[in-house]
Amino acid sequence: MSSESYYPPGADMPGFVQELMDFVGLTEADLAVIRRSAPALLKHERAITDALYEHFLKFPATARFFLLPDGTPDQSRLQRRKHSLGRWLHETAEAAMSHDFLYYLLAVGLSHSHRSFGPGGKVPPHLMVGAISLVQSAFARILQEELRDLAEAFEASLAWNKLLLIHLNVLLIGYLLPPRLPRETPLASTDEV
Repeated sequence: MSSESYYPPGADMPGFVQELMDFVGLTEADLAVIRRSAPALLKHERAITDALYEHFLKFPATARFFLLPDGTPDQSRLQRRKHSLGRWLHETAEAAMSHDFLYYLLAVGLSHSHRSFGPGGKVPPHLMVGAISLVQSAFARILQEELRDLAEAFEASLAWNKLLLIHLNVLLIGYLLPPRLPRETPLASTDEV
């Protein structure tokens, strides 16, 4: 057993994220690259969100979150999710690792890992990982197409990958919480024999 005491990452999101930033080497220079390259991605916001949800609808494991009881896509829900993804993209593009943004990201992850209502139940963690991979791939493609200099596109892609990895770690916190310990039952009194 580790000698380090466990603390829930949500108790100190800025500290948790700073540790991740240090570990993956996400620097202020990387954050500046993200901010400079963000307009290239943001102009494709609609295409990114549409493509991601179209991809989700192709697979039963992910489509189930967006279907009506009759099996048809829930267009209203899809539009709300696309709007939320667009909001995340815009906030991520600012590359501000602020207290408020980090807890917003934690809330998004908890809503996926602890979902008790709506179609499909909670989102399995491997699908969260897969979704970030899809986003990373889409970003790399767009950066390659939009940025004139291939080296600039490569550096931007590296910086975005680091940032998205940190986001993934925050999104997975709800899945990685330690199990609750069973409540202790009071010992029977020796007088009760």
